[in-house]
Amino acid sequence: MTTDAQQGTWTQEADGSLTVVCPTPEALAPLAEALAGVLAPGDLVLLQGDLGAGKTTLTQHLARALGVGDDQYVASPSFALVHEYRGRLPMVHMDLYRLADEDDVEAAGVLEYLEQPSVTVVEWPDRLGSLTPDDRLEICLEHASVEARRIILIPKGANWRRKIDRIAEQLAQTTMQQSNNQPGPR
Repeated sequence: MTTDAQQGTWTQEADGSLTVVCPTPEALAPLAEALAGVLAPGDLVLLQGDLGAGKTTLTQHLARALGVGDDQYVASPSFALVHEYRGRLPMVHMDLYRLADEDDVEAAGVLEYLEQPSVTVVEWPDRLGSLTPDDRLEICLEHASVEARRIILIPKGANWRRKIDRIAEQLAQTTMQQSNNQPGPR
């Protein structure tokens, strides 16, 4: 486990999951950068959490880490259902909040996006039901306090079990670099 007052804490659990506590929304950036470092075309990231838990904020940080420019404002596609962005890797951002279940998902025609060679980020993925692909990263965001968030990354499938270790390694490197850049006692 690594602790940094500005960046938060992270722990890799015995079950393979990774738990990160971020004290502020800005502290989500290193996690998004570590995640972006392992993403490949076709990867699926499912974001779960209550309203206001930080799903769209994490997606904004992830888009920036994937090289999505400032000319492409990343917002929740609650009414459009899907937004597409261009960066180092193309990114599809879905928000299924307004859909009731997998029948609505099929009727809306959003399943085709899951088969594109892009990184696909889905908010409210429970609406996918039995249509949820096996190989995915589930990210659960919870309020730890008014500002702080607890983020649990749960790898599903062999591909993501390998990638979660690389995410933890990147977080460790980032934390080490930040501690080396801290001014020492005078």
